[in-house]
Amino acid sequence: MATRQTSTSGRPKSPRIQVVLPEELCDRLTAAAEAESRTVSNMAKVLIQRGLESLEQAVSPPSGVAEKRLRREARPTERTERFREVLERQERREPRRLRGLPRRLRLPRS
Repeated sequence: MATRQTSTSGRPKSPRIQVVLPEELCDRLTAAAEAESRTVSNMAKVLIQRGLESLEQAVSPPSGVAEKRLRREARPTERTERFREVLERQERREPRRLRGLPRRLRLPRS
């Protein structure tokens, strides 16, 4: 069963679970997390979400209320992924010159 803790401010934290993994699987998870610049915990969460979404789609095609629920639950993950992709694209781009600033700064000679 997942355990729920409270933060120092008194708000509840997300539920926690504990998983025991074989060494090889743990190494693969760590490598995947490093490849995507994530923590191992966050990578595990993302993989669990993806796996559950594909399992739910395979078991029964979403209909009506269930489809809306799945879409609503998928939104935060999609937004996070989109935000992350935008940041990575910006990181790869060459730095841009700020608009309105001169290319060279001319100082008066004394």
